[in-house]
Amino acid sequence: MQVGYKLAAEAFGPAELIRQAVLAEEAGFDFVEISDHYHPWLDNQGHSPFAWSVLGGIAARTTRIGLATGVTCPTVRYHPAIIAQAAATLALMSEGRFVLGVGSGERLNEHIVGPGFPQTVPPRHAMLREALEIIRLLWSGGYRSYEGTYLQLHDARVFDLPDELPRIAVAASGPPSARLAAELGDGLFATEAKPAITRHYEEAGGTGPRYAEVPLAWAPDEHTAAKAALETSRWALTGWKVMSELPNPVNFAAATETVREEDIREKFACGTDPEHFLAAAQPFVDAGFDHLVMQNAGPDPDGFIDFYQRELDARIRRLTPSGTGS
Repeated sequence: MQVGYKLAAEAFGPAELIRQAVLAEEAGFDFVEISDHYHPWLDNQGHSPFAWSVLGGIAARTTRIGLATGVTCPTVRYHPAIIAQAAATLALMSEGRFVLGVGSGERLNEHIVGPGFPQTVPPRHAMLREALEIIRLLWSGGYRSYEGTYLQLHDARVFDLPDELPRIAVAASGPPSARLAAELGDGLFATEAKPAITRHYEEAGGTGPRYAEVPLAWAPDEHTAAKAALETSRWALTGWKVMSELPNPVNFAAATETVREEDIREKFACGTDPEHFLAAAQPFVDAGFDHLVMQNAGPDPDGFIDFYQRELDARIRRLTPSGTGS
């Protein structure tokens, strides 16, 4: 079991995210994972720095902790050739500590450039497949060209390649994306504790690490924790079909007007009771995930990191699929 810390790039500025990553390393987390957005989910989150610059700063300020995107979309806002170059560079800067997490994207971030975000899921998956093929091609070295249905590459070469290429973890929510993760990725990424996701991945031949985000909200009391999550993270209750489609923060604000504090408590483990946090993590372990990301929506990141180090670290790592390790 490896345990990571989620850097919420929608909620904090770049210098603060780097500071939190340094604290996470000191607290014993195995890796940090950063969201790669152009917009926050809600305007009152107030931030959305360029994730790749932040990762470079983290690589320079840390020595042990792993780094990951969770996740980036290498199809619309970025061309995959740019991501191939960026990931290779970061792997070199971090001396092999980087994992490239990729997914088919959300309209929230991808609609801002060029032709916009595809209207349906099949072309998004087809674009992601082509993007992964391009990244793999460029990482094989030399000048490369590619002619796909959606994406093209013309005489491109990534000059600075690490001896050991970064792992690619592919976000999945159903059979098609899980098969893609098994075929062209080195690992799986998900946000839901569904055993079917890891099962589809394994049935398609996937054998790599399986990442999942555990929704938590730490604060001195449950009400304060739930209130903070309600204010900034209620978008998480909309579900992936909504999260991938709405174009702007104002739409997420409108779509979540009726979310209540009690709804938040059902989604997020709130407060300071370690048992609540372990209970939130257990379904992900039961579903077959072995890289758990602590996603804290509470108002005090320092307090949460200290709490994790004192109360959770050893117990999270002892969790087993049967639940007997808690």
